[in-house]
Amino acid sequence: MDKGSSAVSHTEREIEELRADRELATEYLKAAMESLDDPNERAAGLLALRTVAEAYGGLGAVAAEAGISREALYRALSPKGNPTLRILLAVLKAVGMRLSVESSEAWKEQDEQPAQSAG
Repeated sequence: MDKGSSAVSHTEREIEELRADRELATEYLKAAMESLDDPNERAAGLLALRTVAEAYGGLGAVAAEAGISREALYRALSPKGNPTLRILLAVLKAVGMRLSVESSEAWKEQDEQPAQSAG
C-alpha cells in the first residue's frame, strides 16, 4: 500500500455523508436513539450522536453551544457515557435537531387489536 495515498477513514467518510445529507443524518440518529434503550447497544447510540455532533460543527463547537466542556461532552458521548437529559437536549439543539416521542411497537400493536367485550 502506498504510504502517500490519501485514504479516508470510515468515520471521516461517515461524517462527510452525514454533513452532506441532513435527512440521512436525521434517520441515522433516529435509529441510534432507539438503541439507547438496550444496555448492550447503548454504546453504538452514543457514538452515533457523537458522529452527528462531529458532522455538524465538531465536538468543540457543539460543546460550547451546549454550554459544557469539550471533555464533558467526550465523556458523555463515549461508549460508557451516560449523558444527562440536559446534555442530550443541548447536543441535539446544537446540531439543529430535537427530541420527539412516539408510541412503541408494542403499544401500536395493542392499539390495533379490536377491543374485546366482557361477557
